[in-house]
Amino acid sequence: MDLGMKGLRAIVTGGTKGIGRAIVEGLVAEGVSVAFCARNADEVTSTAAELADKGAKVSGRVVDVADGPGLAEWVNGVAREFGGVDIVVANVSALAISNDETGWQRGFEVDMMGTVRLVNAAMPYLEKSAHPSIVTISSVSAREIDFASGPYGAFKAAIVHYTQGLAYHLAGKGIRANTVSPGNTYFPGGVWNQIEHGNPALFKQAMDLNPTGRMGTPKEMANAAVFLASPAASFITGTNLVVDGALTKGVQL
Repeated sequence: MDLGMKGLRAIVTGGTKGIGRAIVEGLVAEGVSVAFCARNADEVTSTAAELADKGAKVSGRVVDVADGPGLAEWVNGVAREFGGVDIVVANVSALAISNDETGWQRGFEVDMMGTVRLVNAAMPYLEKSAHPSIVTISSVSAREIDFASGPYGAFKAAIVHYTQGLAYHLAGKGIRANTVSPGNTYFPGGVWNQIEHGNPALFKQAMDLNPTGRMGTPKEMANAAVFLASPAASFITGTNLVVDGALTKGVQL
């Protein structure tokens, strides 16, 4: 299937590792010019270098999405560099698990407001795009109570609600908004890799809950995000696409 993305321009937050990195790679493979950000300067530099010769323009910058003015400055700079913005992917997360005030504040500023501020900053450019699309990354922790039911799960649930609202209110402008909710996603250096070594009992418990007998890969999650961002999904808006290998048991109507 031709996703019809060649020549489009995308912004991805948290684009140096895991699902975010796989989304960047997937977009670049489709001929999309991609600007990504992360907080680690070395990882930003290495990611940009590794993707430099893949056939599409790639730009990386150190940005903390909790810094509203800095985030807006980056988005505006990307729009000037690329000549516009067609796709916005709000991927970055504080991974705030601790149920204390610091965890709640960090989750709010990064997961929730980082998403809101990104969308707001990009909106003038999306309104001018022929194929505007917003993709937010939530989690199955938004759907079910699990070990991350504190700030992480709460704000991931809020992101789904926020995105659904965007879809409804922006439909008249032709701007689509969808969410991807990944299940357990394993990759070297990732959360589940760390849990595997730091808390083997929790890792085994999580693995036992996966009917497929395994966790997902970043690429499997990214494939869903790239499709939803593409013109091939032109009549899909307001959906929450759960990619979890049948991990969650709730019926999504």
